[in-house]
Amino acid sequence: MTVAQLIAAQGFVILDGGLASELERRGADLSDRLWSARQLMRGPELIRQVHEDYFAAGADVAVSASYQASIAGFKAAGVGPSEARRLIALSVELAQEARGRRPHLLVAGSVGPYGAALADGSEYRGGYKVSRQLLADFHGPRLEALIGAEPDLLAIETIPSLEEAVLLLELLREWPQLACWVSFTCRDAERVSEGQPVTEAIAEVAAHPQVMAAGFNCVPPALGESLLQAAAGVTNKPLVIYPNSGERWDAAGRRWIPGDGGFDFAAAAGRWHGLGARLIGGCCRTTPDTIRAIRNSLVTVTTSWR
Repeated sequence: MTVAQLIAAQGFVILDGGLASELERRGADLSDRLWSARQLMRGPELIRQVHEDYFAAGADVAVSASYQASIAGFKAAGVGPSEARRLIALSVELAQEARGRRPHLLVAGSVGPYGAALADGSEYRGGYKVSRQLLADFHGPRLEALIGAEPDLLAIETIPSLEEAVLLLELLREWPQLACWVSFTCRDAERVSEGQPVTEAIAEVAAHPQVMAAGFNCVPPALGESLLQAAAGVTNKPLVIYPNSGERWDAAGRRWIPGDGGFDFAAAAGRWHGLGARLIGGCCRTTPDTIRAIRNSLVTVTTSWR
C-alpha cells in the first residue's frame, strides 16, 4: 500500500498525533537534549505502545521516534556511532512492530531539522548560521541509518528553512525509490519560520520528483486554512497538515505555554480537506483522541465529497 493508493481508496490519509508529548503524558522523562530519542534507550516498548494506540485510534501512518535522533546528538550523550545508527533504525522497527501484519498501515521515518538537535527552539526560527557542508554531514548519516530500516516513506518535518529542505531533498536523491513529504514550520500565515514566503517554499519542494506531498506541521491550528490556501495556489500535489494543539513551546523554560485551548480538530479537518489537504493529523500535545476525532470527521465528510 502507498499513500497514493490510500488517498484513492478513502480520499484521505490519517497521520498520527504527538509522539514525544504523548510519551511524557504517560510518564516518560524527556527533559534532556535527546527528547523523544532518549526513550529509544530508556524504554522502547513505550514508544511501540504509543504507535499501537495511534493505529487503534485510526491513524494510517505512524511517524518514527527519530525526529531528534542523530549521530551527533547521541555522541554528545556518550553513545558511539554504531549504537547510534542502531537506535535510529530501531525507531522505524518499533513502528513496524506496532503495525504488525497490516500492510495498509504505513511507517514514515521522521527526519527532523538540524535545529531540533540544538534543543533551543531553532526549529521554529531557522537561521542556524552554519555551513551547508555541516548540515549535509549532520543529515547524511542519519538518513542512511533511517532508510536502512526500510520505512515506507520519509517525513521530512518541522523544517524552518527552505534551504535546509532543499539540501535534504538533494541528499535523498541517493535513494530515488523512496518517497517523502516535506512539512514546514511557519512564523505566520505568509512565511516559513526562517522568513521565506510560504508559496516559494511549497512550490520549490513540491517540484521535486520524490516529494509526494508538501505542507505544514507543528504550526498553530488556527493558521491551517490560510497556509493551505497559499500552498494550494502553487502545487497540485496533495497537501499535508498536522498542527500542534495550539500551545507554544518555551525552549528556554522547556515547557508548554497554553494557547487559546479547545481547538476543534474534527471540524477543522473537513475544512482542511476541502482546501486540498489529503494527509491530516496532529503534532505536539495532540493525542489518540484527537486522531480518532479527525478520522471520524473525515469519514463523514468524504462520504459526501466522493
